[in-house]
Amino acid sequence: MAVPAAGIAVATGAISLDHARAEAERLGPVVGFLAAVLVLAHFCDVEGLFQACGAWMARWAAGRPVRLLTAVFALASAITAVLSLDATIVLLTPVVFATAARTGVRPKPHIYACTHLSNTASLLLPVSNLTNLLAFAASGLSFTRFAALMALPWLVAIGAEYGVFRWFFARDLAAAAPVGQDPGEAPRLPLFALVTVACTLAGFVVASAFGVQPAWVAAAGALVLAGRALVRRQATGLSVVRAAAPAFLAFVLALGIVVRAVVDNGLADVLGQVVPGGTALPALLGIAALAAVLANLINNLPAVLVLLPLAAPAGPGAVLAVLLGVNIGPNLTYAGSLATLLWRRIVHQHDHGVDLGEFTRLGLIAVPFSLAAAVVALWGSLQVL
Repeated sequence: MAVPAAGIAVATGAISLDHARAEAERLGPVVGFLAAVLVLAHFCDVEGLFQACGAWMARWAAGRPVRLLTAVFALASAITAVLSLDATIVLLTPVVFATAARTGVRPKPHIYACTHLSNTASLLLPVSNLTNLLAFAASGLSFTRFAALMALPWLVAIGAEYGVFRWFFARDLAAAAPVGQDPGEAPRLPLFALVTVACTLAGFVVASAFGVQPAWVAAAGALVLAGRALVRRQATGLSVVRAAAPAFLAFVLALGIVVRAVVDNGLADVLGQVVPGGTALPALLGIAALAAVLANLINNLPAVLVLLPLAAPAGPGAVLAVLLGVNIGPNLTYAGSLATLLWRRIVHQHDHGVDLGEFTRLGLIAVPFSLAAAVVALWGSLQVL
């Protein structure tokens, strides 16, 4: 629906052709990176990285639900930060389902952890989320400085989520697994995939120092893994294209044009009246809260497109506060982010019901707690760094 809507916006003059072209050019590197990282994550799965993660979780947890939850938090946070939130939703969630079944524990806390961490744990790096790439471009920060400023908020937000999960799912986590469950064989580490991901991550840091777009680095990593799969006949050219999700890329570009049309026709003026100014702690809390509310009303991607131009004049602190709001806030409702909507579909495919009331109650506790803690941590990082 987004592509026809963008066409209508241009045809009716809601946005000029020049503005639409400028928006597409601005989003081009972001969309290119997204395509590359989707391919990279897909072929990490082909190499067996996520199966190895599941085997490791099963052996380490040994049928103890709390240990499994800790393992899921650790892996989901790392995978989201390095391979983006899409990898956590699409590739790790099914593995967590299988691991819970193998170890005999109740799956609900661990499955909910996947969706919450796909949003919350995507704060660390510019490449962890599409919203991060947009904020990174608006902030004027280097790759390493962005990561340094977001490291403490990332850790604090994940810790807050973990504490809420331990309390909210106490009954499920107290249920003992059946005796004699087989944890499976020791996992075989896919060293080639791990080395490729590590080199890609290092490449992001080096490329940022020389002003090179992260999309080129991600494309190099994707090319290595996809090329290996093609040579070993584990993939075809068509499967590589499908892994890049071209329909989703078209959606992102079209959505950017639609949002730009809305902003040009008065939304920026309205929001400009309510966006707090400055980077004092109360202002950062207000910006993050506004971003979280807007993310749940119109989805986090349009929200970040709308708010970034308004926050950028106040400096990188305000931009990062917007990012906290649009990344943590979507845990409140299904509509908050595309990742949450996709997670809901995957859960239903595994015949596991998701109760809207329970999802919302968890969000009402976790989102304000983790968002406020993360904003305070961001304010502290800005004072020190």
